[in-house]
Amino acid sequence: MPKKVVPEEARRRRRPTRQGAVLSETVIVRTALRVLREHGTAGLTARRLGAALGADPSTLYRYFTGMDDLARAVGNELMGRALDGWTGGRGWRADLRSLGLALHSSYLAHPQAAVLTASRVSGRPREIAVDEAVLGLLRGAGLPDRAAVRFYHAFIDLTLAFAALDAGALALPEEARRADENMWASTYARLPAASHPNIAATADRLAARMPHSAYPVVLDTLLDGIAAELAASAQLDRGTDGRPAQPDQGMAGRPAQVERDSGP
Repeated sequence: MPKKVVPEEARRRRRPTRQGAVLSETVIVRTALRVLREHGTAGLTARRLGAALGADPSTLYRYFTGMDDLARAVGNELMGRALDGWTGGRGWRADLRSLGLALHSSYLAHPQAAVLTASRVSGRPREIAVDEAVLGLLRGAGLPDRAAVRFYHAFIDLTLAFAALDAGALALPEEARRADENMWASTYARLPAASHPNIAATADRLAARMPHSAYPVVLDTLLDGIAAELAASAQLDRGTDGRPAQPDQGMAGRPAQVERDSGP
């Protein structure tokens, strides 16, 4: 049975650890990020983390129910760091694009942590703040709630999927990562046009582009889709003759509410 987590204010050590730190969730999470960077996901253990903190490994369980709970806290921290460096106010599209790039960059700054946490839902405050910001931008742009949730789902999954994909490459040993990147020039560029005409015709461009993330391009494609849906909605509101459309009358003379968004 998991141990009961003691509230933060009741569990702070009165004395510093052997490393001179006063333990807190923040200190533990930041130390976990360092352990992940140095030892990878398999190397994040209570014993190793306790050694890095200068504390008994069992002390961690006063702050987290287990290592899985710690992993969710690490993901929450990466979300929060992206939000800390992000400012809005330039319009829904520019704000959503910059937030997506901030999230992607935050995860790639800690690739081992990204591999561990990109697929997790922490339910913690900093993650929730990101979700609130994204939904606020989409609803503020004029999307009905069903469409706002659909595009939120696409945005956050797209961002985290690319974070995991790109972080996976960065988490490889340097030699292996370089070998993968060089494959476009060492193998693909040498394929004969007779058997592989399309690869041969684009080999130089492939070699230049493929080592880089496709996330900005795919993000812009998603934003184009949101903009197109907003434009279509505005056109429908104006009516075919350019004048505001008259709402259908529902029961008791009230305008009927029409949901223009399709799909779940």
